[in-house]
Amino acid sequence: MGIFHSIRNWILISLLVASTGVIYGKIFFPQAPMYIGAIFALFCGMPLLAFERRMILPRLNVWMHLLPTPAFIPSALIVDFLLMSVGYATAGSLMKLLGLVDGSWEDLTLLKIDVYLYAVVVTAIIIFIGRVRELLGRDVFLSLLTGRYRNPVQEERVFLFVDLVGSTAFAEEHGDLKTQEFLGAVFAAMAEPVRRHKGAIDDYIGDAAIITWPLRRGVKNANCVRCVFNILDDIERNAEAWLKSYGRVPRLRAALHGGSIVTAEIGVEHHKIAYFGDTVNTTARLESLCKTLERQVLISSDLARRMELPEGIIKEELGEHAVRGRDQHLGVIALHTQDRQALKTVRGRS
Repeated sequence: MGIFHSIRNWILISLLVASTGVIYGKIFFPQAPMYIGAIFALFCGMPLLAFERRMILPRLNVWMHLLPTPAFIPSALIVDFLLMSVGYATAGSLMKLLGLVDGSWEDLTLLKIDVYLYAVVVTAIIIFIGRVRELLGRDVFLSLLTGRYRNPVQEERVFLFVDLVGSTAFAEEHGDLKTQEFLGAVFAAMAEPVRRHKGAIDDYIGDAAIITWPLRRGVKNANCVRCVFNILDDIERNAEAWLKSYGRVPRLRAALHGGSIVTAEIGVEHHKIAYFGDTVNTTARLESLCKTLERQVLISSDLARRMELPEGIIKEELGEHAVRGRDQHLGVIALHTQDRQALKTVRGRS
């Protein structure tokens, strides 16, 4: 699903870039076929977006972003011009050789300054929108754009609280700066599994991340459960890299719960989509039970009943437990994979 989602995004971006070339052609060359502007736009714009995403020349991109701003801006303009020049020349040469366009080789292969400026502006807008979308999250970005939650809305959502174990001890040993670097790396490791399973990272509170789904999307194919174990598996898979960089492999606790909440857009100068209700608080309390019950992943019985758990996930019924701030007891289930259950048993015997 992650690969499909990425391909779909690039197809949409490609169509958007191609459309900007069609618009340019209609404005300045109304008699020319539409496909000419689209092809030039794709060959000029897509390399810039690929460079921005570090899909091409990643080391150069990293080096440029380490430069101070006065040096970064001219270097970015130079690299953009070179990439677009190569793309423009490639597009013009191909169409010339295929007999799709008339004109001199010079006109078709040498990037014009007006084309360069137009492409830079269009690409900058696309990159800016993409950055804002990444900063806010896909769901929040679309919700703020459409004003969906301008008035409070009651809906059902799934919440996942993921907490880093031992962050205080790490800070005492390594200091605050190294701890923040460690936290940043842990949160970054969560991003791809969350995106892969169509969730949204709502917030970071201290050493914890809050992830959410609309209820239907969260329980479909057990997306919320798969997300948790994908995060844990990805971290274990890269254990050597974690040990090399930070001297330890992150240990996480996670809790899942879902139900009715009120969602609203709040703020004046700084807008945010906020969630209110017992469901959010209960998820936080459930996460604190992980330590008490000595379990890594907990899910409420209410939420577990709404989905079919993935193959290989083992349920451990832990009965009902009192949850602070909630009148009724909460049914609690621990989730394990077979490997983790075996590991826990070995540790318990040792």
